[in-house]
Amino acid sequence: MRSEVGLWIDNRKAVIVTLIIPKDGIGRFQADLEKQVCFSEESSRDSRAHGLRDNKQSNHLDSFYDDVMGYIRDAEFIQIFGPGEAKLELEKRLKHEELSGCIVTIDTTDKMTDRQIEAKVWQHFLS
Repeated sequence: MRSEVGLWIDNRKAVIVTLIIPKDGIGRFQADLEKQVCFSEESSRDSRAHGLRDNKQSNHLDSFYDDVMGYIRDAEFIQIFGPGEAKLELEKRLKHEELSGCIVTIDTTDKMTDRQIEAKVWQHFLS
């Protein structure tokens, strides 16, 4: 049985489409990251508060990437795409875990619906 995974990711959401020949399925992960908060000029001077917020967001991202990697770890082939830097950060983590040999493509795409993501994965692996 062969497993292929397509992954659309940004720093707030990941949509994972898993194709298992002869069966297929779809799974989703979503992180609940805080949106950037605008501070008044007075409170923006407090670098300690800013650092704590950045640290909390970084820890949340680490956990998010770990969850995504746990889901795609056993895939034979991985297609990664998305609009921002999250796909590149995930690629670094996969290399660190020595799983980068599974990556077949990394593409930059805009935001997509779940159906568009699924269609892109099907088109890539089954064409």
